[in-house]
Amino acid sequence: MTDKQWELLALLLPSSDGLRGRKFQNSRLVVEGMLYRLRTGLPWRDLPAHFGPWKTVWKRHRRYAGDGTWDRVLIALAAMADAGGDLDWAVPVDSTVVRVHQHGANAARTSSG
Repeated sequence: MTDKQWELLALLLPSSDGLRGRKFQNSRLVVEGMLYRLRTGLPWRDLPAHFGPWKTVWKRHRRYAGDGTWDRVLIALAAMADAGGDLDWAVPVDSTVVRVHQHGANAARTSSG
């Protein structure tokens, strides 16, 4: 994450002021650990040590997901990108058919009409 990206994201993330327990330490490294884990798909326990304790990264991710922080961040970033003309709202649509259930092909068919 670039310094500019972090400056923007840091404004949108909550601080630990007023919360019980330890103050958040090195939030940038923790968030980068979350992003690394989401990008790679590896288990939390296999997170590289340079991101800090895996449990810290997991707890913060869980907190942000549970209290709606990530939803608010996504909405704010999308609104900023849209206001700046950096967001393209074109959505590609195709006519691909996907079966809902693996046994859907063997279901009894009835004709209506």
